Amino acid sequence: MSYQDLLVYRLATTIYDVTMEFCRRFIRSPRQKEQMEQAARSGKQNIVEGSVPKSYESCLKLIGVARGSFGELLEDYKDFLRQRGLPVWEKTDARVLKIRTFRESVEKPTNLSNLANWSNLDLRKPQDFANLMICLIYKETFLVDRLLRVTEEKFVREGGFRENLFKKRREFKKGK
Repeated sequence: MSYQDLLVYRLATTIYDVTMEFCRRFIRSPRQKEQMEQAARSGKQNIVEGSVPKSYESCLKLIGVARGSFGELLEDYKDFLRQRGLPVWEKTDARVLKIRTFRESVEKPTNLSNLANWSNLDLRKPQDFANLMICLIYKETFLVDRLLRVTEEKFVREGGFRENLFKKRREFKKGK
């Protein structure tokens, strides 16, 4: 299975693409814009990099970096709302419950118009847009945490790259 088939990667791609649009529309500070765009990119790219190495140790580190990047981005969206006196929707809000049912598609990439039509939110309003992103990032961090747990379990069961190389080297020496 390729990383491109992973739900955690597909949602990270959506978050990255839609964050770029959010920043274009609503963020005036070049520094804040750059920070948000880089956090979204880092989250996505570290999932990609974490799925490539042979080493579970490297994978865990990179996925951990992705988790941190999404945490940073989540705080940026919350700060955006707080600084403007706009509310973060409660997790029991009907709009949040609707967003939580959102599913990525492998066949068709998600874009902003898909999200707007699907969610019935007015994404011209910064409050609706930022809260949508908060919901998607919470979902993503849940998926990243799950990926971390699964990878840790594989590491415990199968061992690390160096550990397995050492075993092979020891077996080779025994065979001589």
